[in-house]
Amino acid sequence: MPGSAHPDQRIRQQCDGLASQDISCFPCRLTRRRWLALTGATALAAGLAACAGLPFGNDYTFSESQLQRALERKFPFDRRVLAVLDVNLSHPRLTLLPERNRLAVSVDATVTHPFGGAPLTGTLAIDSALAYDPATMSIVLRDPEVETFTIDGLPERWSRQLNAAGALIATQLLQDAPLYKFKPEQLSIGGVARQPGAITVRSHGVNVKFDDR
Repeated sequence: MPGSAHPDQRIRQQCDGLASQDISCFPCRLTRRRWLALTGATALAAGLAACAGLPFGNDYTFSESQLQRALERKFPFDRRVLAVLDVNLSHPRLTLLPERNRLAVSVDATVTHPFGGAPLTGTLAIDSALAYDPATMSIVLRDPEVETFTIDGLPERWSRQLNAAGALIATQLLQDAPLYKFKPEQLSIGGVARQPGAITVRSHGVNVKFDDR
């Protein structure tokens, strides 16, 4: 038909039209889209992984059993006191004191003495506050106080001196004893550093609130 282009010519014109366009960007667009998608997925995965490694939110409550297990690592404890009495402390039993915001610790005590006969037994009862130690990133026992130190059958004069030595034993044994050590990643959220603030003893555990630095 007059004026109609030959089929080969039309194909050539279409090819020339495509050739005149900048098609080099198409792979770039596809690559960029894929790169953005992959980057987003990677960031999400990293965020989820960070959250998975951080079990604490704005606060966390340690159960009584968790604290009991941590305390047991300090025992048995042996110390010579008054130059002649060997004191062994074992089997700690932790009790929460929410009304005083403290913990009570009762331990079995065995005293080997130079008076002859079998070792004497009794109980050492201590209570303690809790604090956060930034140097070790740990929740620790602080300012332990002896409530009673009773050894059955110990001569009275030795018993009085042993009670006086009880405060030193409590300090050596429990002062700054760690109950929980935080990992560095547990004290940072989204690059914002934080540290334990208020520590509250409750009937079912010890609650720790976290404050931004």
